[in-house]
Amino acid sequence: MARFDDKKLQTDNLVDKLVSINRVSKTVKGGKNMSFSALVVVGDKAGRVGFGKGKALEVQSAVQKATKAAKAKMIRVPLKEGRTLHHDIESRYGASRLVVRSAVPGTGIIAGGALRAVFECLGIQDVVVKSQGSNNPNNMVRAAFLAFSKMNSPKTVAARRGKSVSEIIAGRDGKKFEENAETAEDK
Repeated sequence: MARFDDKKLQTDNLVDKLVSINRVSKTVKGGKNMSFSALVVVGDKAGRVGFGKGKALEVQSAVQKATKAAKAKMIRVPLKEGRTLHHDIESRYGASRLVVRSAVPGTGIIAGGALRAVFECLGIQDVVVKSQGSNNPNNMVRAAFLAFSKMNSPKTVAARRGKSVSEIIAGRDGKKFEENAETAEDK
C-alpha cells in the first residue's frame, strides 16, 4: 500500500463516487447551525483508490473538500489479473465487519451501497463482500481500506520469503501440494 505524492498522477482519469451526504446541525445560543458532511471515494479503475470526508455549509463545497481529501490519500491495491483480489480477507472497523472474497470471472461486484462504490472506483470486476454489524458508510469504507492495507500480492510475499513468484503461485493453486501428497502416498 503506497501513497502518491505526485499531483500530476492523481488528476488523470480519476472517477469519483459520492457515497453519502449527511446533514448535521449544531445547536447554539442563537439557534441551529446547519452544515453538510460528504463522503467521497476516488479511483482510477486500475488499482488506485482513496476516500475523503468533507464538511461545509453547502453540499457542493462539502463534496469538493471530500474529493480533494480523497485524491490526497490515494493508495495502490494489488489486483489479480486486473479484475479481482489475490486472496480473501476479513476486516473490522468500529462495529462494522467485512469478509471480502475474490471471485471467478463473470461474478461481478456482489456488494451493497458504500462498498460497491469503493470496488467500482478501484477497478475490481469480480468480488463478493459480506458485511456484518453496523452498515454505517464511514465505518464500512474504512473497514474496506483496512482490508486493502492487509492485501498481499504474490510478488511481495515472494520477496519477503526469499522465493520466486512461481513457487508462491504454485502453492496457492494447490498444484505443488497435490504433487507432494501423491509422492507421500506412493511411499
